[in-house]
Amino acid sequence: MTRTRPIQVGTVTIGGRGPALIAGPCVIEPDHRKTVRLASRLRDIAAAAGMPFIFKASYDKANRTSINAYRGPGLFAGLEVLQSIRQNIGVPVMSDIHAVSEVGPAAEVLDMLQIPAFLCRQTDLICAAAAAGKPLNIKKGQFLAPLDMRHVIAKARSTGNDNILVTERGVTLGYNNLVVDMRSLVLMRDFGCPVVFDATHSVQLPGGADGASGGERRFVAPLCRAAAAVGIDALFLEVYEDPDTAPCDGANALGLDDLPPLLEQVRQIAGCVPEIN
Repeated sequence: MTRTRPIQVGTVTIGGRGPALIAGPCVIEPDHRKTVRLASRLRDIAAAAGMPFIFKASYDKANRTSINAYRGPGLFAGLEVLQSIRQNIGVPVMSDIHAVSEVGPAAEVLDMLQIPAFLCRQTDLICAAAAAGKPLNIKKGQFLAPLDMRHVIAKARSTGNDNILVTERGVTLGYNNLVVDMRSLVLMRDFGCPVVFDATHSVQLPGGADGASGGERRFVAPLCRAAAAVGIDALFLEVYEDPDTAPCDGANALGLDDLPPLLEQVRQIAGCVPEIN
């Protein structure tokens, strides 16, 4: 399997030394203290598992199914929370950007920017985000074949930024369902970018809950184990203390107490893939 050039995200190196963990809630919660507390606990769990850790939470979820869905605190209030986590918890932070106008403020705070899957074909957004000079994680759209991501990567690299990661998060299979083709992880590594597997969004049922997305949480762990066996540079998980009361994506998110044993399984399986480690 193709080796990738390691990418530095704050204090974390992604690529070549076993999988890093990118984790956090889907969105910064209404009670910001819960998000800060979760970041601290995730940092400690990742450290115990020996996995480098990047905290992810969205300041705004602009692609909600319903107009009434909770979107988050917004750009500037959300960036203040992420800045606090970065400084006080001592971990790199990442969030989604949805518009070119968000790139400047976000790049001042975040260690890595992320392009949501639905926006991976938006040329202006990708180029503006890459031109900010920060590492950029681009999620593969649910509508794209893995080989089509080479064109998306080329857009980002056209700015001179080669610190690009790509994320697999499932592909549309009929109505309200996704499926993961593990070959995608191998194919996208051939582009020379570190490859991330987003396990929790891969078990999402988009729009399948009457105005919200549903999910099948029980498949998160099996898919994580499978991806670790194929070979990944980072594992992406949305995690809540109590997913069943989460304001966003709780049905496909992992519970905090379920994380330590899963990371141990992933670590052991990844250790058997010498091409990656």
